[in-house]
Amino acid sequence: MLKETPVSNPTRFDPFSIEPVSELFQGLLRPLRGFSLDESPLGHVRIDVSETDAAYEVKAELPGVDKKDIDVKLDRNTVSIHARTERHKEVKEGERVIRRERHTGEVSRTFSLASEIDDTRASAQYQDGILTLTLPKKTPADQKRLPIN
Repeated sequence: MLKETPVSNPTRFDPFSIEPVSELFQGLLRPLRGFSLDESPLGHVRIDVSETDAAYEVKAELPGVDKKDIDVKLDRNTVSIHARTERHKEVKEGERVIRRERHTGEVSRTFSLASEIDDTRASAQYQDGILTLTLPKKTPADQKRLPIN
């Protein structure tokens, strides 16, 4: 006896519905983990930004970076963080390096905030691999009412 499927419930043909073939092709199209052509050896700067009525607070992860190798620039409402690290490849006599994952390189991050920053009152602290920026907002200039003649 032939079983009929109702026309109101059509199904679409999937050429990759065979389980082993499907997994093979999906695996080929999946991006490689931990590999990105545009990613620097240090990775990227991860940030947390919080806001109060008066200021922004930015916390940026920069593990293994020396404080003197961090550069922060403020331009109106734009924040740029640039860091560089250098590792000396010193090998002692009789020592053999098996694996080296710590890299030399640079990393930077630029982002914009909703309000302009008062760069004269801004401050930065670096402790335990965390850069903390306190960025007070500029107070808007008093609006001047223009009289109409």
